[in-house]
Amino acid sequence: MACPKIFLYCLLVQLMFLFLVPEVAHGQGLKVGFYQKTCPNAEAIVKKVIGEVMSVAPGLSGPLLRMHFHDCFIRGCEGSILLNSPTHQAEKDAAPNQGLRGFQTIDRVKTALEKACPGIVSCADILAIVARDVVVATGGLSYNVETGRRDGNISRSSEALNNLIPPTANITTLKTGFARRGLNVKDLVVLSGGHTIGFSRCSAFSNRLYNFTGKGDPDPKLDSTYAARLKFQCKPNDVTTHVEMDPGSARTFDVKYFELIPKRRGLFTSDVALLDDSQTKAYIDLQIKTGGSTFFKDFGVSMVKMGQVGVLTGAAGEVRKVCSKVN
Repeated sequence: MACPKIFLYCLLVQLMFLFLVPEVAHGQGLKVGFYQKTCPNAEAIVKKVIGEVMSVAPGLSGPLLRMHFHDCFIRGCEGSILLNSPTHQAEKDAAPNQGLRGFQTIDRVKTALEKACPGIVSCADILAIVARDVVVATGGLSYNVETGRRDGNISRSSEALNNLIPPTANITTLKTGFARRGLNVKDLVVLSGGHTIGFSRCSAFSNRLYNFTGKGDPDPKLDSTYAARLKFQCKPNDVTTHVEMDPGSARTFDVKYFELIPKRRGLFTSDVALLDDSQTKAYIDLQIKTGGSTFFKDFGVSMVKMGQVGVLTGAAGEVRKVCSKVN
C-alpha cells in the first residue's frame, strides 16, 4: 500500500488490519498416519517410552500435556518450546514456562525415534503424540493425532512472556487469546479441562491468596476453606512449592475439574472466569450433569484443532536431530 501524503493514517489502518487477523493461521499438510511409510512404528515407539515414564513418574503427565499447549500458543506447533539458549533467552526460559518439566522425556522419545528412523520424525510431532499418550495414560480417551509438522528454529523468551495467556486472565482475555489462534469458545472451555491433571507452582495463583484487592485479603471468588488450605501449602513469595490443580484427582483425566469450578475451587482466575460467559458456563453445567458425557471426545477434537495452529509443513522448517538445538 503506497501512502505518500497520509503515511500515518495508512500505517494505523495497516496496524488495525494486522490486529484483526488471527496471530497464526491453521496450516495445511498434516494428516493421520503421515509416517506410515517412512517410520511405521513411530507412534508405537512414543507410546512405549511414555508408558515406561508414566509407570515411574506419573506426575509428568500434566507438564508434558501443557508443553504442547505452550508450544502451540507461541509461533504455532513447531517445537520452539524445546530449544535451548546459551544466554537463557529461549521460550523455556520465560517465567510462564518455568513450571514445565519433562524435557528429558521428550529427549528420550527423540533418541528412540532417531535410532529407529533417523531424521524422520519432528520434535513438534513428538510433542503432539506425547500429549495424546499422557491423556490416555491418565484415563482419557485416545484420538487420532495428525502429523507432518516440521520444526522451527526461532525461540524467544520475550514472545512467551508477552503472549502466553496468563492464569490471571479474565474471560475477555481468554476468548480473545484463543480466537487469535483460530480457536473458539468451546475450544477454550474444553481445553481448560486439561487442568484436570497436573500441578501448579504457588506463584501462579498466590495473587488470589494474599492482598488480592490491596487490603491483605484473598480473592472473594475463592472458597474460604479452599483458600485456607492453599495458604497452608503456599506461604507468601513461595516460588518452589507445587500443588494439585484438581485436588485429589490430579493424576486422573476426569471431569472433576468442572465440578470444582462452581464450588469456587478452581485454582486460577482463568478457571473461575469460565463462569462469566454463558457458553462456557453451559458447557461446564452439562459435563457436571451428565458425568462428562461429551468432554472426553470433545477434548480430542479440540486438541487436534489446536495442533493445527501455525504449523510448518512441506519444505518449511526442518526435522531436528536433537530437539533442544537446531541442526
